[in-house]
Amino acid sequence: MKITLGFDVYGTLVDPSGMAQHLAEGLGAKASAFADCWREKQLEYSFRRGLMGNYVDFSVCTSEALNFTCQRFKIAIPPERQSQLLGLYHHLPRFDDVAPALDSLRHTFRLFAFSNGKRSDINAVLSNAMILDFFEGIVTADDVRSFKPTQQYTAMQGG
Repeated sequence: MKITLGFDVYGTLVDPSGMAQHLAEGLGAKASAFADCWREKQLEYSFRRGLMGNYVDFSVCTSEALNFTCQRFKIAIPPERQSQLLGLYHHLPRFDDVAPALDSLRHTFRLFAFSNGKRSDINAVLSNAMILDFFEGIVTADDVRSFKPTQQYTAMQGG
């Protein structure tokens, strides 16, 4: 039996800071800092919701984090552009070493992707990054309606 390896999607396989290139048009030099803040808040919101047992679709956390970041940077992004940016989150670049690494691992190991996102979003992200076919399956927080920090804590506690 092959050993199974799991890979977190955002930040391990694909680079959320890649959103800076999509933000550069309207934000210029602030795009990178804006993208980083957006990602930090996205993680914070999902982590807090996980701890509170207050699950929502990860895209809600992403949208709320975008709204917060707009307020923090005092930047008004029209709703149509916000919607477009949220859609572009499905087109994050993969890290350069990901495809060769997955290709070398898939012959020895069973590969699975893990994410706080919902399955359709993760399928889109991995497909757009051209790495979906490396994985035997995807496990999402949406499947169990709880974000990863909570699941990990529960597993460590034997629950």
